Amino acid sequence: MKTYREFFHQFLLLYRPFEHHLNLELAKHGLYRSQWTILYYLSHLGTATLVELSTYQSVEKPTVTRTINRLEELGYVEHVPTKDKREKRMQLTELGNRISTEVRETVDQFEQNILAGISEQEQLEAIRVMETIRKNLIE
Repeated sequence: MKTYREFFHQFLLLYRPFEHHLNLELAKHGLYRSQWTILYYLSHLGTATLVELSTYQSVEKPTVTRTINRLEELGYVEHVPTKDKREKRMQLTELGNRISTEVRETVDQFEQNILAGISEQEQLEAIRVMETIRKNLIE
């Protein structure tokens, strides 16, 4: 088998089980991966528009809107007033910051467990490879 074929075959075999197990960990906090991704993004960047969030997740804006609506219902995110009334900018609430920190601890443990036996250097190389592939896909 050609190396690139095996690479993507292994990637596909990894993706679904990773997502499934991550969702099991997130369920302990009543969240799904799509919701966690938004909390993670906002915890690092402070605020974001729905367009920025949809671009980050590579999904359509209506998908992000539904997820944001649910996070608002939970009290984790709120609107940030802006000059442009058409722009919907969001940020974490105080509760959202607390939940994000709690979930981060759960996800950190999960990620460390599944990276057992993989050196930091190997992780850095894998990150570089994934960044290059993503760049090639979106350009």
